[in-house]
Amino acid sequence: MFPVADTKSPVAVQAAVASIHGEMFSRGERDFVARVFGWAVDAFEGRYRDYQPIDALYHDLEHTLQGTLCYAQILRGRQRAGVAPAVPQRMFELGLLAILLHDTGYLKVRGDNEGTGAKYTLIHVSRSANFAQQLLTEKGFSSEDAGIVMRMIRCTGVNVKIDAIPFQGEVERTIGFCIGTADLLGQMAAADYVDKLPILFAEFAESARYSGTKTMFESAEHLLKMTPMFWEKYVRPKIEKDFQSNFRFLSEPYPDGPNAYLAAIEANIERSKRLAMEPAVIVAK
Repeated sequence: MFPVADTKSPVAVQAAVASIHGEMFSRGERDFVARVFGWAVDAFEGRYRDYQPIDALYHDLEHTLQGTLCYAQILRGRQRAGVAPAVPQRMFELGLLAILLHDTGYLKVRGDNEGTGAKYTLIHVSRSANFAQQLLTEKGFSSEDAGIVMRMIRCTGVNVKIDAIPFQGEVERTIGFCIGTADLLGQMAAADYVDKLPILFAEFAESARYSGTKTMFESAEHLLKMTPMFWEKYVRPKIEKDFQSNFRFLSEPYPDGPNAYLAAIEANIERSKRLAMEPAVIVAK
């Protein structure tokens, strides 16, 4: 079954990630995954401090759950493959926090009633990192751990220069790369990815209006037509070169088995090509 859990359900994804966590770290704290999922869900549903529920329609809670599920599967596959350096429990857990919080920068505080959180697209990575620092400090994490999570979150920036991130070690860098990979693959492999492109375009357009910049895309149709190029010229090179091909650990069995994420993305790319040739425009569901 793909995906291995319903990404519309926080409970289902939490259970899947908890199972992976238990497999990887049999002596680990059993309640950790449930606790940090609770923090993320509370934030996205408007139960944290003075933040409103998420109102960005593309970068919603499901988007975060898609990336989170993919992240856990990559790290499990990597451990099963026996690749060095090994990822210790603490670093896996900090990475889990990073992927769960990586798009909290789309959240608005109460009283911020203009538009949706999509207006923060250009600065959402820094806002997410700051949100994570605030939350983790409140929850008793050290400044060192908060800094690690903040650097990992930076790996999800579209235009991030990887060499400019001051990683403090090889394991931290590796997990950051896995997070960046999971953020891209989790959303692009979703069955409704192509259907949601008009929503994504609307977010880009709102961001451009708010920031006074110009969007790369003229319309939702233009975004649809450019999607194959986005995959072939941006995502694929990024996950292979910048992120050191950590997607390969999604192959089951490793290393020569099928990669369900890549197969789903290729199917979406082919569908986007077919739709781009049709006169009717896709409508977001």
